[in-house]
Amino acid sequence: MELFVEVAKTCNFGRAANNLGIPKSTLSRQVAELERSLGLQLLSRTTRKVQLTEAGELYFARCQRIVSEAQIAHEELQKLVETPSGPLRVNMPADFGTDFLAEAFLEFSQRYPEVTFYLDLASPEHAGRVFQTCDISIEIGALPDSTQIARLLGRLSAYLYASPEYLKRHGTPKHPSDLTSHECIEFRADNSRVTRWPLSRGDERIEITPSNRFSVNSMAMVRSLASLGAGIAILGPTQSVFQDVEEQRLQRVLPDWQAGPFPVHAVTDTRLLPAKTRIFIEFLMERLRDGKLVAQDSADLLI
Repeated sequence: MELFVEVAKTCNFGRAANNLGIPKSTLSRQVAELERSLGLQLLSRTTRKVQLTEAGELYFARCQRIVSEAQIAHEELQKLVETPSGPLRVNMPADFGTDFLAEAFLEFSQRYPEVTFYLDLASPEHAGRVFQTCDISIEIGALPDSTQIARLLGRLSAYLYASPEYLKRHGTPKHPSDLTSHECIEFRADNSRVTRWPLSRGDERIEITPSNRFSVNSMAMVRSLASLGAGIAILGPTQSVFQDVEEQRLQRVLPDWQAGPFPVHAVTDTRLLPAKTRIFIEFLMERLRDGKLVAQDSADLLI
């Protein structure tokens, strides 16, 4: 239909083919096939000129409007693909979103003012269960489903902390293997998975299953329990942790060791993403690559 409209507008197969960017022979064959499928002659062809038949004039009048509307729709869709706009729904762990992403959301909203945000900072949950209400799910740690469509944003390192009072009562571990005899505060992101602590020092790696009396799905509660002397916890590089260390409510344990690093993924339910989703993911990847997506005063913990 679009090919016929261009020929009808120019009344010349050569010019129409040039405008469409296709060979003249291909255009002539496609229009002839259209005429055969309709069972009517739309164009009267001579060696000198091309003219519309009566049927061709009627068909052109109808088709020109349809083709114009289709082109407008195509242009609008292209704008949707290229320009971020509309609501962007993001699901993420509450503590990570608060500590690490607030500035990122603000900067992105200033850069792209036509995007509005709906942020779900509920407790972490499997991304596949939330896609009816979100466009992106930010997940930390290994993904339980290898078929998920995920892009690695970066890796988050964390460290071991305990209160000075706890260490005074129970002693200070000298090696990760000592942790099995200590009270450890477990952060539980998923009830179905056994928590293991991956610890590293240079090229040395060890993974332990901590004993615990507290199993918590809130990092803020983990930090509070640790500062109150409930046990040893893995905590990320947040401003709250820095303040607790500065005010001597927490101190580093096994300072030569780090936990993780834990992968941070942006998970979506499709690879065909609108501009707002695709560009936001690329924006987060850029911030991670530039070392910007870290809590204030942190120098080295998101790598």
